Amino acid sequence: MTTLPGRPNTALLVIDVQSGVVADAHNRDGVIANINTLVDRARAEDVPVIWVQHSDEHLERDSDAWQYVPELTRHDAEPLVHKNYGDSFEATELEDVLAERGVGRLVVTGAQTDACIRSTVHGAFTRGYDVTLVSDAHTTDDFGEGLPPAQQVIAHTNLYWHWQSAPGRHADAVETEKVTFTES
Repeated sequence: MTTLPGRPNTALLVIDVQSGVVADAHNRDGVIANINTLVDRARAEDVPVIWVQHSDEHLERDSDAWQYVPELTRHDAEPLVHKNYGDSFEATELEDVLAERGVGRLVVTGAQTDACIRSTVHGAFTRGYDVTLVSDAHTTDDFGEGLPPAQQVIAHTNLYWHWQSAPGRHADAVETEKVTFTES
């Protein structure tokens, strides 16, 4: 259904599951376990796994906090996209990486729900991609100070993404166990 011609393939995006990003994240271990399940399934089905890694003035490149969590292992052949903005497409080579692989549909996991996940799913959708957000494989922190707790931020994002629509594109939010890497 993607509006990107000649791009029938799906890719799994693993966004910013870095030690400093998810250290205090809601359901951290459960989310990482779900991402690992999806990474294993994607690899078994020859679906590209694309890793995205953020850096900025608060998350210095090559620092311990910048590293991916040790529970997740990237294979050398799997692309690693470095970014400095919330949207994983902004000023990165992500679009080129996906185009080379004929990808028009993304399955999105990672952190932080209210920042890089939201920016990337919206950025992908407006660029013509079909986007499936894995509802139990993204997370954020509790920021306090009168803001909604992480669990509510995640639930709200899943709710509105499930109902997202645009001509010729499909969006959904589904649990890990219901993810398919082929069009359904």
